Amino acid sequence: MATIALCEVEDPTRYGVAELAEKGRITRFIEKPAKGTAPSNLINAGIYVLNPKIFSYIPKRKHVSMEREIFPRLVEEGKLYGYPINGLWMDIGKPEEYLQANKILLDIHSKTQKTIKRNKIELKNPVEMGKGVNLGLHSVIGPYAILGKNVMVGKNVQIKESVILSDAKIDDSTSINGAIVGEGVKIGKNVRIGRGCIIGDKAEIKDNVSIVKGTTICPAKEVSENILKPTNIF
Repeated sequence: MATIALCEVEDPTRYGVAELAEKGRITRFIEKPAKGTAPSNLINAGIYVLNPKIFSYIPKRKHVSMEREIFPRLVEEGKLYGYPINGLWMDIGKPEEYLQANKILLDIHSKTQKTIKRNKIELKNPVEMGKGVNLGLHSVIGPYAILGKNVMVGKNVQIKESVILSDAKIDDSTSINGAIVGEGVKIGKNVRIGRGCIIGDKAEIKDNVSIVKGTTICPAKEVSENILKPTNIF
């Protein structure tokens, strides 16, 4: 009736955990077990193969949780199976995991790239950029930097270990290290954005502002003063 792709992890407490028997049949499935209670380290990798008859288990016009309502019932009936998979699998539900996943993909994609200096701009690979990116003179991009389409970067800007999403504008002499910058964000001149910061879509950071590591700026917020302690700006 249903087969779940399974991946082995060190800490299964954040996931749905399966215990396998003969021929891959799942004998137990526990969603987010408490520490020390997980039946195995094989967790739900989020890929399912379902028989169309699965819809007979889902009441019409009712929201259900596959993991908490449907899978346990299938376990009882002996109709839930697991298939362990190998290779790269990551949860990107936390910002640091999202950045780490991008680093891994950059390494895979950019194995042959080297540092490039051209037109008074330095690219420290691995770096990836979308269409329409514009870089100002004497800027240093990378390593581990991703710039989405139409990102505008001023002069003397430094960006490393960061993901800058589409249509962001970064003015002169700004430094971004280990941050996630959302779509359409405007960052002024001489701004410092520390590691672990998240700048929400269409937020605006004024000139000469420093934002300490671990700070989150919600979408469309305007920041005109230094943030010297990690916080969330709503």
